[in-house]
Amino acid sequence: MTSQHTGTALITGASTGIGALYADRLAQRGYDLILVARNRERLHALAKDISDRSGRAVEVLIADLNDRAALAQVEQRLRTDAGISLLVNNAGIGTHTPLLQSDVEQMTRMVELNVTAPMRLAYAAVPGFVARGRGAIINIASIVAITPETLNGVYGASKAFVLALSQSLQHELGDKGVQVQAVLPGATATDFWATGGLPVENLPKTMVMRAEDLVDAALQGFERGEKITIPSLHAFEQWEAYEAARQAMAGQLSKAEPAPRYRNITATAAMAGAAH
Repeated sequence: MTSQHTGTALITGASTGIGALYADRLAQRGYDLILVARNRERLHALAKDISDRSGRAVEVLIADLNDRAALAQVEQRLRTDAGISLLVNNAGIGTHTPLLQSDVEQMTRMVELNVTAPMRLAYAAVPGFVARGRGAIINIASIVAITPETLNGVYGASKAFVLALSQSLQHELGDKGVQVQAVLPGATATDFWATGGLPVENLPKTMVMRAEDLVDAALQGFERGEKITIPSLHAFEQWEAYEAARQAMAGQLSKAEPAPRYRNITATAAMAGAAH
């Protein structure tokens, strides 16, 4: 890890799974930590364990990011603590249940946690990072950001937001000393699946990555300066081709006239309107 990224890392959803592993790995890399999650007992136990093993300062911040007041406390910490140099937006929930079988209130809570919380935390952190000329954000998205048909549509849409936000921030902040990485995990062996109603044991073993391997790969990508890290994608040239096609299309998306394939339809409609 380069010296410009040392300091304190604030990690959301840090009590278990991917978030807890990020805490462990970042402490090993010399970061002090602020661990954010709802489960007080689990978070304190993790903080003590990491501090004892690494010698790093580890602070616990109990917060339910679905609660706007608690979220505001985390935002305030990001705004005022100049020691924070890395924000890991990891907290999130998901489900495999089809949209039409899902409760709309549950979907709304998902959007609040997966979309609103990381957006507001990024807004809180970025001004300080820019003012100091250094800082980084790691946003944990998902492969469903680019394959929304895979699981629940709201979940896919929420992770597409995280990816789009990351790409926009990369564009805006790349020359301001701020690094932004989006991580797109595939199926990972965590409690995510059981919480969503489909225990990971029900998935083919060939498609499920160990959480340790996922985090280690993602951090290697971060250290290499990758903007998008997809640990499961062996043929990374496929992503590069996908992204190149998107960029090539970008300049063609806003024109004064409809594409030729629509002109006959437009002309016919105009004639029909004139006839009336």
